[in-house]
Amino acid sequence: MALIGADGKQVAEQEAPKIEFPCENYPVKVVGKGTDDFKDLMLEIFEVHAPGFDYAKVMVRDSSKGNFRSMTVYITATGEAQLKALHQQLKDHQLVHMVL
Repeated sequence: MALIGADGKQVAEQEAPKIEFPCENYPVKVVGKGTDDFKDLMLEIFEVHAPGFDYAKVMVRDSSKGNFRSMTVYITATGEAQLKALHQQLKDHQLVHMVL
């Protein structure tokens, strides 16, 4: 099936970039409720799926009103199955709003 752009011309389909595994410093961002235990609970999940990640590289930011907290963790991605399982467990957590 051909894709047609806004100008009416056919455009080529682009494939998503391929990740070569293992992929060091793969960023996973989690956005959720700004609770005191958010960071610790999320790090427990990361430790299950990507043990040995560098805790020193974990970045946490609070929203201006403190209602939300975002956290970026850099892991060594070992494969699609690992990433899918990690994303699913994060998304299923009651404190999480979004996983990127």
